[in-house]
Amino acid sequence: MSKKGFTHEDVPSQKGKTALVTGANTGIGFHAAKVLAGQGARVLLGCRNLSKAQDAVDAILAEHPEADVEIVELDLGDLSSVEKAAQRVSQEPRLDLLVNNAGIMMPPYQTTEDGFESQFGVNHLGPFALTAQLVDKLEQTPGARIVNTSSLAHRQGKVDFDNLNAQKGYSALGQYALSKLANLLHTHELQRRLEDAGKNTIAVSVHPGASDTELSRHMPSFVRSMLMPLTRPLLNTAAQGAWPTLMGATAPGVRGGQYFGPAGFMEMTGPGKEVESNKKSHDPELAARLWEVSADLTGVDLPF
Repeated sequence: MSKKGFTHEDVPSQKGKTALVTGANTGIGFHAAKVLAGQGARVLLGCRNLSKAQDAVDAILAEHPEADVEIVELDLGDLSSVEKAAQRVSQEPRLDLLVNNAGIMMPPYQTTEDGFESQFGVNHLGPFALTAQLVDKLEQTPGARIVNTSSLAHRQGKVDFDNLNAQKGYSALGQYALSKLANLLHTHELQRRLEDAGKNTIAVSVHPGASDTELSRHMPSFVRSMLMPLTRPLLNTAAQGAWPTLMGATAPGVRGGQYFGPAGFMEMTGPGKEVESNKKSHDPELAARLWEVSADLTGVDLPF
């Protein structure tokens, strides 16, 4: 790794390893999957849209003809789909890496198949349930890692247990920030539980900074048509935005609970490095309570 930070060029060989990357059909997930596959990993693309997933497979194979990539149908907004995907992945000979990358940002108010506000459901509850159902499989492989994708927006996040599903009013930004704070709280509580149970699997968090991805599709039209073209040169590309994810997933010496983001100004752009999340994300009581609520809402908990 250069003094400036971690990039795709620093990813060590992944031969013999198997990774599940959610949301791998586009953006950061696609580029993370492509690099992992290019370095020899068997990569499972966990995607809701199978047509776009096939396009991603074709693109990876065009660049890496020998890549071992396969689609796993996964809709994080449907807990029955999450369960089916976990069952499918559990049939793999091994699982070294779970990258919880898929997410949505600031859509109009809508609910998941199970009735949860979509951002809280897709960004937090879906990955929470998927992770819990794959922990045993991950633990079978020494050195396995879970990578949860957060955001700079976690700093604005507030956990109002009386309004998790926006039943008292919907703020698109507020729910997004909540879900991204929840990702960090999930990571820290998961790591604590893994350690307490004597497990070898570790959980880390990452964020991509300011990256040019399809997440912006729900932004107001004037932002997309006028501001985005002006700011695009200042953003990480989606490929660059994947660098912190790749660091958390593959860098040697990573420890459970670490957080990785861009090394540039205000953690907006640049190669990956270890960064710090806010104080609230490290609140053990808040993390434990959110865990219990999430387990109750999803009907899923760790098997130990």
